[in-house]
Amino acid sequence: MPRFEQFRLPDAGEGLTEADIVQWHVAVGDRVEVNQTIVEIETAKSLVDLPCPYAGVVTQVLVEEGATVDVGTPIITVDTDPDAGPADAPTTPAAADSTPPTAAVEAAEVVAADAGTMQDPETETSGSGAVLVGYGVADHGTTRRARRAPGTPVATSSAADLPTPERVVAAAPARPAPWPAQAAPAPAQRSATAGDGSGVLAKPPVRKLAKDLGVDLHTVSPTGPGGIVTREDVVARAEQNSAETMATYPGDEPWLASGTVSPDGRTTRVPVRSVRKRTAEAMVASAFTAPHVSVFHTVDVTRTMRLVETLRADREFADVRVTPLLIAAKALLIAVNRHPEVNASWVDESQEIVYKHYVNLGIAAQTPRGLIVPNIKDAHRLTLHELALALADLTATAREGRTTPSAMSDGTITITNVGVFGIDTGTPILNPGESAILAFGAIRQQPWVHKGKVKARHVTQLALSFDHRLVDGALGAKLLADVAAVLEDPARALVWG
Repeated sequence: MPRFEQFRLPDAGEGLTEADIVQWHVAVGDRVEVNQTIVEIETAKSLVDLPCPYAGVVTQVLVEEGATVDVGTPIITVDTDPDAGPADAPTTPAAADSTPPTAAVEAAEVVAADAGTMQDPETETSGSGAVLVGYGVADHGTTRRARRAPGTPVATSSAADLPTPERVVAAAPARPAPWPAQAAPAPAQRSATAGDGSGVLAKPPVRKLAKDLGVDLHTVSPTGPGGIVTREDVVARAEQNSAETMATYPGDEPWLASGTVSPDGRTTRVPVRSVRKRTAEAMVASAFTAPHVSVFHTVDVTRTMRLVETLRADREFADVRVTPLLIAAKALLIAVNRHPEVNASWVDESQEIVYKHYVNLGIAAQTPRGLIVPNIKDAHRLTLHELALALADLTATAREGRTTPSAMSDGTITITNVGVFGIDTGTPILNPGESAILAFGAIRQQPWVHKGKVKARHVTQLALSFDHRLVDGALGAKLLADVAAVLEDPARALVWG
């Protein structure tokens, strides 16, 4: 078994091709055990903790936090036999640019060959600096062979007598005559060609102030002599940027953290990745592949609201939170049982309709990372109390960002609860691979004709979108009418269930 093992990013499920490195739980030098969690990644569907398949000591972390990595890319190296003494680590892309181990000997030979000479004052000799993964080799300045004065004899020495370049330089005799010093550029000219704001005349303290205030020197109008940017210019520009910033957001928002703010502070560009990227791709594919049709129904749900209050007071439901969504989910399951042909998916590749003899009920959940649709497996088999427990667990897991890819796969039909946002209804887009989705709107007290009299009743609106390739208009209307009938009179569930 090789001593150094590289752990490659695995497929976290459902054929995903890439993931983002969210947080490392280990660092170089840490000892790890088999199945110990070493990194948290974010796939296109959820956050996933990856366990280490090896035991040993971490020698390299090959990918920095925030990077997007393709499946199969090495992300960490582990020494599986750390007690065996030093050994050559495997070559990795991150270390490919570093100076090879023989650089120190070669440097010693170069200096030995030029003994009796001295380096140019602006030249520094450096070895193979340590590599910080993800940032490449540290820049130690330009290294060049020291110049030798004409007529100076070349001293000979073996590399064995000079184990390190430092000892060779220290032992080298002083140069007989220094090279003529070159005139140093003025401070403003020297700083104008380095760092941020290249091409702009500004002294180092002013540049530091601009960096601290987030001011791009290219956007500053200089007022100093000779076109030099002054401290007052930077401060004035910072105040102008603050005034120009649109007061859209009350403070730092997590969804802006990975973005790049424009110089004037008016826009932020955030890369599309992970859940948001996957959601966009899925919705576009669904909207332009399946012909969507939506039907609507306004329902008196006063009896459902009474049932919710009754269940909340029932000791059997004391351990769960009972909401109208629970009754709507049960109503949809009953309706699907009465119209099982709606529980299907269309397969373009084989030109088949796959009818499913189970119901994995999807619940659209809004999270800080975007919209996800985890589903309750075999929801048609659950009692009302079991369904309530499953809903509570699904919701809590989604809010924590811990929904697994398997929990979002193989859904058959979905509910989106737009009413929780105070919205009456909508025309939801189908979750890919499903034939129907129910939008459950806000429940409001409204004037309603009940038993020949106008009364204040609890009313909601339902919308059902379906794939017209699979579901005809009549079938979609019957399914929605049955859901509405159970919500209007929950006692029907005893007859139909």
